[in-house]
Amino acid sequence: MSPLATISIISETARFTDGHTKLGVVAGDHAAIVWPLLCGMAKAKYYLMRQEPISGPEAERLGLVSLCVPPDRLLDTAFEIARDLAQGPQWALRGTKRVLNHWMRVASPAFEHSSTLEAFDFLHDDAGEGTTAFLEKRPPAYPSAKRATEDMHS
Repeated sequence: MSPLATISIISETARFTDGHTKLGVVAGDHAAIVWPLLCGMAKAKYYLMRQEPISGPEAERLGLVSLCVPPDRLLDTAFEIARDLAQGPQWALRGTKRVLNHWMRVASPAFEHSSTLEAFDFLHDDAGEGTTAFLEKRPPAYPSAKRATEDMHS
């Protein structure tokens, strides 16, 4: 699933999440711009920070994808939409896409900031622990969480 797709279609049986924070880094790049535009700030914060998996139907309900279909209809639906768009008024469709994508261009400072923070986060211990835990298929024990817990009790 790509929230940057012009029209995104997902299977009813699909599940996904954005894994940045679970790896110990900022949910940068497209997540900082696209998720709030698609599903609103409150839901973007919830899902990007909590890392809860999102089902296909929930992704459609939230507005993260254009359409959710049964798995056996996924490719047929995608090709049907692609054929329809290919036979449509190309200048009007391209212009509409460009104008709608302007919302992302306006958010460019947020993208640049999030990408910088994401890059710096790879220098922190949390990113190493997040990556190792992912590879070892275990829950992470982030060093910064331990420090935060100690600070709360002192």
